[in-house]
Amino acid sequence: MELKVARSDHDAKPKKIDLKKMTEMVEKSNSLIFYFDRENSHKDLLALQDHFEGIGKSFYMREVRFGLSANEYMYEVHIL
Repeated sequence: MELKVARSDHDAKPKKIDLKKMTEMVEKSNSLIFYFDRENSHKDLLALQDHFEGIGKSFYMREVRFGLSANEYMYEVHIL
């Protein structure tokens, strides 16, 4: 599974990160915060939650709005 990381520039294309890379990062530093782009499907984010909860991690996700437009948001994911 690949997810798109939040854009750092409004006009830039989002970069991708795969599940294996995220798992390695979490194992190295017990807790991490990821910011994912709005183009990710909610279904994929729930699959990510199932994966990390399956290996004994706590998972918290919320939608962060940074503007007034309906499409100005990103997903914030805490994995502990």
